[in-house]
Amino acid sequence: MKMYQQTLSLNQKRRGCHLITSEVEHALPQISELKIGICQVFIQHTSASLTINENADPTVRVDFEMYFNKTVPENDPDYEHDYEGADDMPAHLKASLLGNSVTIPIRNGKLALGTWQGIYLCEHRNYGGSRKLIISAWGE
Repeated sequence: MKMYQQTLSLNQKRRGCHLITSEVEHALPQISELKIGICQVFIQHTSASLTINENADPTVRVDFEMYFNKTVPENDPDYEHDYEGADDMPAHLKASLLGNSVTIPIRNGKLALGTWQGIYLCEHRNYGGSRKLIISAWGE
């Protein structure tokens, strides 16, 4: 069994969902050495998240942002955690709904994503800053 791990720092991105599949693939080229395995991508933040979804039509990512803004609104007077700005507590909730990691099979040296699938970084803050990911891959 082979195991690889790399940290990837992403530059600050605007609020919304961003395809990062190619950045993940470039950060851990050793994936190409694995015939069969698993890749896990983990984000080390509580106000951004990761998910896998549509990689072709960018309006899907726009609709994701719209849906989550409707579902988890800013300026809710019931929020107690509000000292970091109106987008902070909603960002934590959105990140918990989507999650902090994705797991992808590796087949013949490549991420075995479906034809229309890509890895999203979902930035839930207006000014979230750079984001760090830990990418781990293991297999044979």
